[in-house]
Amino acid sequence: MAQSDIYDVAKEAGVSISTVSRAFTRPELVSIKTRRKVLEIADRLDFNISRSATALKSGQTYRVALLMNEEITSWFNTQVFAGIESVMHPDSYDISLFQHIDTAQNRHEFFTELPVRRNVDAIFVASFAIDPHEVDQLKRLKVPIIGINTPSVDGFDATISIDDEKGMYKATQHLINLGHKHIVYPCSEAVATMDSSIDARTRGFINACKDAERKRDDLNWEVLSVPRGPAFVDSALSALLSLDEFPDAICCQMDMMAIPLVLKLERYGHRTPRDYSIIGFDDSPYADTINLTTMRQDPYAMGRAAANKAIKLINGKELDNPFETVEAQLIPRGTDAPFELDD
Repeated sequence: MAQSDIYDVAKEAGVSISTVSRAFTRPELVSIKTRRKVLEIADRLDFNISRSATALKSGQTYRVALLMNEEITSWFNTQVFAGIESVMHPDSYDISLFQHIDTAQNRHEFFTELPVRRNVDAIFVASFAIDPHEVDQLKRLKVPIIGINTPSVDGFDATISIDDEKGMYKATQHLINLGHKHIVYPCSEAVATMDSSIDARTRGFINACKDAERKRDDLNWEVLSVPRGPAFVDSALSALLSLDEFPDAICCQMDMMAIPLVLKLERYGHRTPRDYSIIGFDDSPYADTINLTTMRQDPYAMGRAAANKAIKLINGKELDNPFETVEAQLIPRGTDAPFELDD
């Protein structure tokens, strides 16, 4: 059986071809009664208007690209994707996903071959900075480039980001204000070829400790860097247990490190908040389940905000606030307590 086309739908509905087209692409220009009739007939005839034909007429591809430095399975990335999709999908946009742009080789291959040249109307970059050469490559596409939680606004037409450095500064300051004297910051090692937003948290920890040292001389702090990868939590656990003296406070780079550490350290006799305080960053799923004190951010809202900026830029509109920064919020729960020396 031959597939029905737009002419068949128009003939069956008793309307013009342009009316059928508008019923799909510009429904606000067609009466509710007429549009319902056209859609019912199109459904019965198993007809869908060609996305490519619509794109050809409008000059748009109705596709956007999302670049990630890690896989989409991380909590942050899934929430960003969901936020973008919640805005772009109702406007008939598809999302092309490009993961693991996190090594020198991957970056070189991606920006040299530029797979997004397959035609997109906007590009989202999540959680990493792009260098001048990469900016030039993306700019050749002549489409808006929107950053989500990027370390810098350079090269972007718009950004929405959390202040990672300030957020971790607040988290560290919270532990210091509780009177803790030995604070450790376990984190994954920075990648030399990538300026990642999460690495700004390390600076926040260091700056908070250095500022506190000007007021007190009993503060002992250190950064424990462990290799990135699936085993980073076990590496952090080993590093903590290898210390000459176990810390009285642990400031974690992210909840994905803090949550398993709480569970694993208890097996070795270290229970929070009895023996130490611990704070995470993200307020991701299960943070409230284990009563983790943490810093809250909302990547879903950031994804939506980025998508709304993209829609406006695609349509040639100016943004009132193209570059936005939001602050992380301290969420006190049950894994921190004032520090008291044993008698």
